[in-house]
Amino acid sequence: MHVNEPIDSSVRMHNRQVFAELSCTQSMDTKIHDFAVIGGGLVGLATARALLQKYPGSSLAVLEKEPEVAAHQSGRNSGVLHSGIYYMQGSLKAQLTAAGRTAMLAFCDEHKIAYQVTGKLIVATSEEELPRLQPLYARGSENGLALEIVGPERIAEIEPHITALQAIWVPQAGIVDYKQVARTLAAELTKAGAEVRLGAKLQRFERKNGVLHLKTSNGEVQTRIAVNCGGLYSDRLARQTGVDPGLRIVPFRGEYFRLRPEAQHLVRGMVYPLADPRFPFLGVHLTRMTDGEVLVGPNAVFSLRREGYFSRDFDLGETLESLSYSGFWRLVLPNLSTGLGELVRSGSVRVFARDVQKMMPAIQASDLLPARAGVRAQAVDKDGKLVEDFRFAHGDGWLHVLNAPSPGATASLAIGQHVAAQAAELMR
Repeated sequence: MHVNEPIDSSVRMHNRQVFAELSCTQSMDTKIHDFAVIGGGLVGLATARALLQKYPGSSLAVLEKEPEVAAHQSGRNSGVLHSGIYYMQGSLKAQLTAAGRTAMLAFCDEHKIAYQVTGKLIVATSEEELPRLQPLYARGSENGLALEIVGPERIAEIEPHITALQAIWVPQAGIVDYKQVARTLAAELTKAGAEVRLGAKLQRFERKNGVLHLKTSNGEVQTRIAVNCGGLYSDRLARQTGVDPGLRIVPFRGEYFRLRPEAQHLVRGMVYPLADPRFPFLGVHLTRMTDGEVLVGPNAVFSLRREGYFSRDFDLGETLESLSYSGFWRLVLPNLSTGLGELVRSGSVRVFARDVQKMMPAIQASDLLPARAGVRAQAVDKDGKLVEDFRFAHGDGWLHVLNAPSPGATASLAIGQHVAAQAAELMR
């Protein structure tokens, strides 16, 4: 089924009879849903939408612990519509980002959600970086992107205030108001008859007679199939259901600045550094948002709390959970100098500005004003390797989305379709 098909479209309702028969077992006062999605971020909402598309006539609830949707990763990113240049050909990230980008643009067009396809420059600012341009260009080309390697003259035409030796021009990249996308998805789900329950933190659950009883801070929900789109807590929930995810979520806080209004003219679209290929973090970049504001960031520092958006945020249990994980130390110790550099940049606006000045010398520390922070749910395996691809698992009435950080927002509609297809395994 096409990822852009609306929920109320004229799809052949081949599953209506199945769910009608299942619903006959419900008592008059207790509704048993066919599906419950844990998490009201973009991936959770897109998955709910895809389930209703794939299984018309089903009943569904979305459980979100916050008072609004997209309160965490989905609403605290830089709003980038990713092109897929970084991802290995044939990987789920490459496939779902390409499909998701197309779907996201169509969804925004349909619902008149603000977006701009601005393109972006990925710049090499030193001779040492130049050899890394070609492999990245080749990878993007393998993924079907029309790219250019450009020199200083063309760079100046695209971004007059950027200084670089060479760059890759990625015309397919853009920016999207993802919070509006999430709100629109939630409204569309409600209109289609789904329940979007806010303030519903999952507290405990049990499975009885093939039905999951989900106890939340906003009442109980009963369902035959539950989908874990818990983001920063997805691994913990998977373990509670008896699934060994083979990874742990280690939170990394990304801190952003914004350019003061008088300096916003320095950036036309998006400018990225040439990222270190050893890490999934793309480095401090410049992004003009749909409202004209320019974000600068993020860095990447270990967070002492999974939802730790401020440096003072601390949770002893969650910190010990990371520090007691062997994979954490196998990741950190070989990259200690890089991590310390991120910490220094986190604590000093001047150091942060110096990194940005490598690409844009005109920016001064005084141009950088504090902005929001986000936390990336980075999956790390037991060997200390960063899990690069999206990862999913299922079992005993549960579907788990275990790793879907950036470009999860771009790919969300396609991720939803991928997860919905796996539901068939649990219905046999």
